[in-house]
Amino acid sequence: MKIVFLGVGEACDEYQPNNSHLVISETILLLDCGYTTPPQLWKYNPDPSFLDAIYITHRHADHYFGIPPLFVRLWEERRTKPLTIVCQKGLKGTIEELIEYGYRGLYERLTFPVEFLEIEEEREYRLNELTIKAAPTVHSVKNLAIRISDGRNTVCFSGDGRFNSRTEALYRGADLLIHEAYLIEGHHPNHACIMELADMAQRNGIGCLALTHLQRGIRRREIETIRAMIEKRGLNIIIPEALGEYTF
Repeated sequence: MKIVFLGVGEACDEYQPNNSHLVISETILLLDCGYTTPPQLWKYNPDPSFLDAIYITHRHADHYFGIPPLFVRLWEERRTKPLTIVCQKGLKGTIEELIEYGYRGLYERLTFPVEFLEIEEEREYRLNELTIKAAPTVHSVKNLAIRISDGRNTVCFSGDGRFNSRTEALYRGADLLIHEAYLIEGHHPNHACIMELADMAQRNGIGCLALTHLQRGIRRREIETIRAMIEKRGLNIIIPEALGEYTF
């Protein structure tokens, strides 16, 4: 399994693309598809048949508004391979409406089948060779963090939101946890902070913690301070750059 950090930025960062990642196993799964995600995907691999599935954590623009332009390009390049969209129950209609608002009539003209897998929290699902399970974070809208395993390695992705006892249980023992980290420390009602994440990762045996979605000013001004704090803790914590890779 390999992870490609397509984008690592928060919603309003003018330098960093939206928080979105590829899980590359036998199945190629895109984690979230914000409005700046499609160009990152095309930079990495422009093949219209490359993706097998997309997982959408929640209904915020920087996590799913990239679907219409992605679909336009797949249609223009005559993709025929089916594409699966995995999402929480109730999001299917919203995604279909978004495509229609973005490009009226496109959905009916698509050259490839779109299949939806609507999931519920804390139930286990299969996506080809992958096992997936989700749990809610603390966020302003319902967000389902996800755990993905290929039978050898396990990666978790928070989407947006602070962790709680249910997401801690989901993350426990993961080889890699990609978690949004808006602040260094302190409290934000809808986002996590680095120091709390470091403690949580340590007590739950996380192999590696990847910090993404840092507040744009903090990322630009405090990145060296953050790296020094991480080194002092002696934990396996990384701050990936866009299009960086992590291989198990």
